[in-house]
This record gives sequence, C-alpha cells and structure tokens, in this order.
Amino acid sequence: MILAGTLFNVLTVIVGSLVGLTLRFILSRSPKRELVDTKPVGERVSDAVMKAVGLCTLMIGISGLFSYSVADGQISNGINALVVILSMAVGTVIGELINIQKWLDRFGNWIQGKFKRADGKTSIAEGFVAASLLFCVGAMTVVGSLESGLSGNHQTLYTKSILDLISSTIFSMSMGVGVLLSAVFVLVYQGSITLAASALAPILTEATVAHMTCVGSLLIIGLGLNLLGITKLKVANFLPAIFLPMLFCLFF
Repeated sequence: MILAGTLFNVLTVIVGSLVGLTLRFILSRSPKRELVDTKPVGERVSDAVMKAVGLCTLMIGISGLFSYSVADGQISNGINALVVILSMAVGTVIGELINIQKWLDRFGNWIQGKFKRADGKTSIAEGFVAASLLFCVGAMTVVGSLESGLSGNHQTLYTKSILDLISSTIFSMSMGVGVLLSAVFVLVYQGSITLAASALAPILTEATVAHMTCVGSLLIIGLGLNLLGITKLKVANFLPAIFLPMLFCLFF
C-alpha cells in the first residue's frame, strides 16, 4: 500500500502521544510535599521536562544548521544563503498576513474548552506547531515519502516512525494534547508528498530538500527559545517559509 509508511508513522505518533499523556496525567495527580516544595511533584517534574525538551529542541535546530557552513554568501553542500533569507523573509510576510498563529490559537482554545482544566502552561497550538515541525522537518520526511510514492520502499519512514514514537512520548508529557493532534499534520504532509511523488520528484531535489531543512532548523531553534522562556516568537507565522525553497531554488 502506497501510504503504508505514512500510516505507520501516524500510528506511532498517536501511540507515543497517548503514552506521554497518560504519564502526564499520573504526574499531575502526584501529591504535594510541603516540606520540600510547595509545588506538586508532578508540576515540578513537568516544568523540568519542559526545560529539558527546550534544550533538546535547540540542539536539534542548531545541529541542523551546523551541518552547513556559510562562506561568501554560500552555504556548503550547494545551498545558497540568499534562498534561505528570501524564504524566511517572504514566508514570514505571508504568515503574518494570514496570521496563522491566530487561527491555530483559536483552534487550540476551542479544543482547550472541551477539557475541564487548562492543559498546563503550554497551549495546544504551541504543542501542535512544535511537534509538527519536529516530526516533519528534515530529509528523512521528504526522502522517505518520495521513496514510498515512487518505489513502494517504506524503510526510511519506518525508521523515522520509531524515532517519532520516542519523541512523541517525551514531548506530549510536557506539551500535552497538541502533540497528539500533530499526527494529523504528519498524515497530510507526508501523505501529500507520497501521493504526488511522481510530480514532486523533479522539484524536491537534494538541494531543495537541504534548503527546506535549513529553514526548518531555524524555526526549530525559535521553538527551543520559546520553550525555555527566552523569547515569545509566533513560530506558526514562519511556517510558509519552509515551502518557499521549492520556488526560489528554481531561480538561484
């Protein structure tokens, strides 16, 4: 089945998220220990995990960027710095005009209203955006989806799925239900590439995928800074930038 790799990936994200949410619920029920800390044990653990996830997110983004080096306006591996800059600039303008963050927040607040209490300090929209980026930015996503669509080889997506199983468990413990909802984005994004593989293969060249990964790494760094409480970037409004290298790589 052409979507076998994507569907397996979606399943692992759902399972991992449910496990993480279960652990999150157990921790939230932990009793207070007044002599040690006025905060419940679960809240202290959740805060600590959030900071740890923020550091890991920064590491993922920085490692994605450090795989390239900039010199004379060129990024190694054939990546043009101008493409990255234009993608970020134009993509941000598009995102701000649409105000993607506002619509995601509204959707998240609507979902939030279905629960009896707030889902921790991280909004559902933040969890959704963070998890969607982490699960879908990178060469494995694009290359694996193309392989599934062109040759029926799902091995790359199966490998990615195991990694996402672990990541979704950890991230849902700190970010909540938004991580579970990111399974929908994984299905739409990877499924679209797989189904349109024949048409997209000439566009999604190795250079284009590398540019998309580079731009995505910048967004992941922004997520990490937000999770650590250093910045309050509207990362969702940067999302269009990830797709623009497919256009700009045709001209530069």
